Amino acid sequence: MSENHFDIAIIGSGPGGYIAALKGAQLGAKVAVVEKGDLGGTCLNNGCIPSKALLATAELLHNIGRAGEMGVAVAGKVSFDWKRIQKRKDGILAKLRGGIAALLAAGKVELCAGTGRLDGAGKVAVSAGGKTRQLTADRTILATGSAPSRLPGWPDEPGKVCTSDDALHWKTLPGSLLIVGGGVIGCEFACMMQAYGVEVTVVEMMPRLLPEMDADLGDALAAIFAGRGITCLTDTKVADLAIAGKGVKATLSDRTAVEADRVLVATGRRAATDGIGLETVGLTTDRGFLRVDDRMETPVTGCYCIGDANGRCLLAHAASAQAVVAVANALGGDGVVEAAVPWAVYTFPEIAGVGLTQQQAAEQRLPVSIGVFPLEYLGKALAVGRADGFVKVIRHRETDRLLGVHVIGHNATEAIAAAGTAIDRKLTAHELAEVVFAHPTMSESLKESAEDALSMALHLPPRKVLKVVADMR
Repeated sequence: MSENHFDIAIIGSGPGGYIAALKGAQLGAKVAVVEKGDLGGTCLNNGCIPSKALLATAELLHNIGRAGEMGVAVAGKVSFDWKRIQKRKDGILAKLRGGIAALLAAGKVELCAGTGRLDGAGKVAVSAGGKTRQLTADRTILATGSAPSRLPGWPDEPGKVCTSDDALHWKTLPGSLLIVGGGVIGCEFACMMQAYGVEVTVVEMMPRLLPEMDADLGDALAAIFAGRGITCLTDTKVADLAIAGKGVKATLSDRTAVEADRVLVATGRRAATDGIGLETVGLTTDRGFLRVDDRMETPVTGCYCIGDANGRCLLAHAASAQAVVAVANALGGDGVVEAAVPWAVYTFPEIAGVGLTQQQAAEQRLPVSIGVFPLEYLGKALAVGRADGFVKVIRHRETDRLLGVHVIGHNATEAIAAAGTAIDRKLTAHELAEVVFAHPTMSESLKESAEDALSMALHLPPRKVLKVVADMR
């Protein structure tokens, strides 16, 4: 067999691509993965990991500022070294990239550095250094990911009008920052930058922050942001943006103006499917995304697409789950992705959810009961000084099935794993309420909110005096 022929050829080495490569090798396939940039894709290099590294330092600064509440006196002015913070972040990225490279080598996956594109059925051309190598493969997997959206007509000056790709690697911090978009990326950057002393304004065209998530979460975060001096202008659009002196000037839909040193455009992401040779195999896109069936296969037999590029769920862990299924199917299986996929927002406090929101349940006309447990009633939350937030459980009133769990609070992104397991395993609210959780822990709030959805709460005062949002019983 030719050294250029593979059982599976993969374009892209992000959390979809490299997991597909490792899974294929684990199942005994000869695998090649093509990468034009750094190993790890957007998640590792310009997304999940660098943002969490910067947020970790920001949260430490935030907590030091609250040290007096815990009886700790911090003398003098607390400062930080942005260059060292960036150096630490870069070191983490380098270590993880090295880890992926080592795993691929151990699995005998061939890493092809260069730009990959389809070149006809079962063919992938890899271009690098003015040379082109052609690979052939029984099956191909496209894992090309996504890129930040830029708004047409706005100034194209990366030093002032930036995307998250730019902002994660800034050499200096702005004094003031306008964030256009109050979704996950916008809110994480708002939280982060405020802790670093940046004056932050967020503009969101929808009525609330985090508009695709349960409404109570966005409302709670807006209140927390307001308490920190972050200006959030919801139900507002940026009508015009222009370079103004050393900064930028935005004219809003109500004709007011906002000036800032820089703008972060956080209005979503677009599929990175241009220039990968789709036309050579007869594939077309839908708004840039490659549509696939539940097996992750495109309309072209033997060609699969996973991760952001297929538009199903633009989350790194979703890409990894899709990768495992796509590889199994490419090697003769017939599986689908059925697991519940949680999402997470790494503000402080953290936010996470899995399953249906209350609004989605209402749209589907499902009979539900809602359980809410405020963290101010939780012993562990009070003990560690993290009492902001709540856990919300959505229960099918007739079947008792858990439909959704939504959390804002300390360690929410860790606690959501238990909720995801419960929903994935199709547990009822009674079954969750009967689980014995360690005490004192933040995760106890899952049990407490399930009990509340069943009108069985023991650690809540009567509902009529509880200030919670929405009860649909």
